Amino acid sequence: MNRKTVAITAFALFSLFFGAGNLILPPQLGFKSGGLWWLVALGFCISAVLIPILGILAHSKLQGTMFDFAKKVSPTFSVFYCYIVYAISISLPSPRTASVTHEMAVQPIWNSSSLITSIIYFILVYIFVVNRSKILDVVGKFLTPGILIVLLLIMGAAIFNLDFNFGSSQFANTFTHGILEGYQTFDAIGAVVVGGVIIISINIKDGKASYEEKKNLIGKAGWLAGLGLFLVYAGLILTGALFGDTFDADISRTALLTGISLETWGNTATFLLSILVGLACFTTAVGIVTGTADFIKGRFNESRTAYTLTAIIGCVLGVLMGQFNVGYIIAVALPALMFIYPITIVLIILNVVPEKWASPKVFRWVVAATVLFSIPDFLGSVGWGDAVASFTSWIPLRENHMGWVLPALLMFLVANLTKSNQSNP
Repeated sequence: MNRKTVAITAFALFSLFFGAGNLILPPQLGFKSGGLWWLVALGFCISAVLIPILGILAHSKLQGTMFDFAKKVSPTFSVFYCYIVYAISISLPSPRTASVTHEMAVQPIWNSSSLITSIIYFILVYIFVVNRSKILDVVGKFLTPGILIVLLLIMGAAIFNLDFNFGSSQFANTFTHGILEGYQTFDAIGAVVVGGVIIISINIKDGKASYEEKKNLIGKAGWLAGLGLFLVYAGLILTGALFGDTFDADISRTALLTGISLETWGNTATFLLSILVGLACFTTAVGIVTGTADFIKGRFNESRTAYTLTAIIGCVLGVLMGQFNVGYIIAVALPALMFIYPITIVLIILNVVPEKWASPKVFRWVVAATVLFSIPDFLGSVGWGDAVASFTSWIPLRENHMGWVLPALLMFLVANLTKSNQSNP
């Protein structure tokens, strides 16, 4: 695998990750964090860069499908988990890309309906999905460089032309808020979804490559993509922080990004932002629908018909859900994320650590603890937090909506220690 192949694969990974949430979330984080922009950036990059890249590294190790991520818990659990993740993916983040594209790229130029935007958008997504053998080349060679160029123009104009004067943070816990906001990028879920897309695309292009060659390629590409994501997120958060006194405190995410573009590039902002939003959102939607179709195809004996029907269903759902505005889709996604994201994080980490520390027993104990202690956060996200507060107030980090972290870590240690004791009587 030469450097060109690594670079193209890294660009493809970056582009498949970098979608609607990745674009609109960081600027508002910086805008509200003021002088603590670096702290919120650190938290955001843990959940939106580090964990997703670990997911790609896990894929390079497994070289299978998303089913392999959870099969050590049990095959039944893994199937259930996969269906939930893919259902969430094609119902929320994929349609959100169309909604963002309409609000920021289409509506400001052509005052058309969101229905027309969604139909045209997902017809194009479908065309890419059914021609999936070309995904790596098209996304890696053409779309990602375009995204990076436009981003650098916007961030560079802000960072090099504005004084570094920051306000105070509006967050009670800046670091934790950054971590939780990173959930909304769906990137950890994206890692287990699009990582499989990359594996299959590599196999289609070069089926003779060995396990080690593919592992090396995906690993190097993953770290390069992660570095790119980190630099872009930090730049967007810093850019938002530099405009802390320019806009109203309650400005929406999409309006803030539009305003920043107007402030930095004036009359050319609408055109540049349209290109950026369209490219970033489109590549993510392609990755999600392709990953879902790949999974269903595998469940039905590599049926091409199953692949095509799933792609159609994913695109139809995208058209239907894409009619809602971005803020509504983000709000609807929160409960699902508070439950499924912690499970995804621990599965990624367990698949990355050495095999001797990740036996089936460890998988089962850690996942069980994560599921149990994620329930209070899920209930809180749907408005039932006060009803269970008296039962959950003792859980460490509960107030930060991360009550699952310490129990999962404790189960990891206990499961490994008891295994060691049993093997050394």
